[in-house]
Amino acid sequence: ADNLSDALKKLKITTTDSTADSLEGCLDCLLQALAQNNMETSEKIQKSGVLQVFASLLTPQSSCTAKVANVIAEVARNEFMRNPCVDAGLIPPLVQLLNCKDQEVLLQTGRALGNICYDSHEGRNAVDRAGGAHIVVDHLRSLCSKTDPASEKLLTVFCGMLMNYSNENDTLQSQLINMGVIPTLVKLLGIHCQNAALTEMCLVAFGNLAELESSKEQFAYTNIAEELVKLFKKQIEHDKKEMIFEVLAPLAENDVIKLQLVEAGLVECLLEIVQKTVDSDKEEDIAELKTASDLMVLLLLGDESMQKLFEGGKGSVFQRVLSWIPSNSHQLQLAGALAIANFARNDGNCIHMVDNGIVQKLMDLLDRHVEDGNVTVQHAALSALRNLAIPVVNKAKMLSAGVAEAVLKFLRSEMPPVQFKLLGTLRMLIDAQAEAAEQLGKNVKLVERLVEWCEAKDHAGVMGESNRLLSALIRHSKSKDVIRTIVQSGGIKHLVTMATSEHVIMQNEALVALALIAALELVTAEKDLENAQLVQILHRLLSDDRSAPEIKYNSMVLICALIGSEPLQKEVQSMAFLEVVSKLRSHENKTVAQQASLTEQRLAVES
Repeated sequence: ADNLSDALKKLKITTTDSTADSLEGCLDCLLQALAQNNMETSEKIQKSGVLQVFASLLTPQSSCTAKVANVIAEVARNEFMRNPCVDAGLIPPLVQLLNCKDQEVLLQTGRALGNICYDSHEGRNAVDRAGGAHIVVDHLRSLCSKTDPASEKLLTVFCGMLMNYSNENDTLQSQLINMGVIPTLVKLLGIHCQNAALTEMCLVAFGNLAELESSKEQFAYTNIAEELVKLFKKQIEHDKKEMIFEVLAPLAENDVIKLQLVEAGLVECLLEIVQKTVDSDKEEDIAELKTASDLMVLLLLGDESMQKLFEGGKGSVFQRVLSWIPSNSHQLQLAGALAIANFARNDGNCIHMVDNGIVQKLMDLLDRHVEDGNVTVQHAALSALRNLAIPVVNKAKMLSAGVAEAVLKFLRSEMPPVQFKLLGTLRMLIDAQAEAAEQLGKNVKLVERLVEWCEAKDHAGVMGESNRLLSALIRHSKSKDVIRTIVQSGGIKHLVTMATSEHVIMQNEALVALALIAALELVTAEKDLENAQLVQILHRLLSDDRSAPEIKYNSMVLICALIGSEPLQKEVQSMAFLEVVSKLRSHENKTVAQQASLTEQRLAVES
């Protein structure tokens, strides 16, 4: 301790007229004390006021410069010392030292700057103002191809410094990307893949930068996919694989990189991990299984990568993913169902999968999750069925396979995501399927649940889908029984509200369903239509210049049907419909103009 105090005193007075030897002795004493108790020594250094002295000692000519930088690097390992280092004016001279040729000086300077930047806003800003990042990126470029131990050590320190400089700071990350650091780091990874410390630094730096959208475009122009897959294949340790996964996941959000990863053979690696970990109950294996299967699903979100792996339904990857669905692992069931939903993004794939028995596998999976099931698996399996039901040729096949009945088992679900997918699947299935629409439309339990969900104000998606399914049951069945069931369950008011939706497609579906109600069962629905103020709503839709042509057309068709009811006809007469309709005779849309003439004639006759 006495030595330390002496050294600090000496340093304060010796800067002006010191010999290199006495300086060196003082610095050695400080480094020794820091090695024994870094925190306590750092506090003493701060109190002594020596930090300000260091600024004048950081000169390229001095033989002690590397040691001074080393002392700064050591004290800056403590959070409480980083701001004082900035305040003592150490950053500009340190950044200047980055221009010197001496490797030891560069190494210690890189460490000092990296440590000062660690989690320190002030440190980063000071390095930014002094232009430090630019010099370091240039060093990385010029040292990149050198594989001697000293150069690799320096590269590792510089990578670490840039990582600390830009960590979780979008502005500084963008700055590094604009300086072109990404191709350099990718090249580094390729050349130095045998050096564990440097590889690790590169991976952390990638993880930092890969979150930014602008970085993904740059990464796509490099061979990052190939390098990461090559590196991944060599890894045995869980932690190392985890590090690579953390870079792969954000990068794989980019469609170009998705395809590059597939072509580099990542999928085979992921399938191998799944095979190795599926039956294990070790925590790290379970984590690896999840990461690998999630990443697999992510790769299938790209159209090209998905189609490449589908290979006309003959692909080995597609077949392996199919085998996940009957697995006992919830994680694999989930990934398998999500993968099928992703494969089911075009008609050709959907038709092939339905013809090859995928529907039964998904229904068996749903069956395993009816009672206290896993919500994410239910949601994923329903998503897959909904997508498969889109092509017209699949609907009848899926209905006869019993999909509607399988889906209805989840009517009791209280989980909005499951409710949403259930509704979407049924709506897809009954599209232009009159018999199925009638059968479902007469199912009182279903219709009552739909009416209940039409009021789910907290869940706009569920509310919208319930309304659309109610309307679809009427539009596709054109059945009086279905209309009567919906009237008895209190569904009419929801269809009238749906006609005022902000989405034209929903408005239109509602108006067509209401026109069918008025044509087929007006007497039954009359009271409900009156209470829901349908006539006033139609007047508003026809008067509003912003209403789409099809909305105006269907509103007029509906008015013509409503005047078959005495109370509704009185309402129509009491509001100035003739005036609004006669204006629409000169509408730019011919169909609207023709319907306006017909409607005007009907209204004139009735009045």
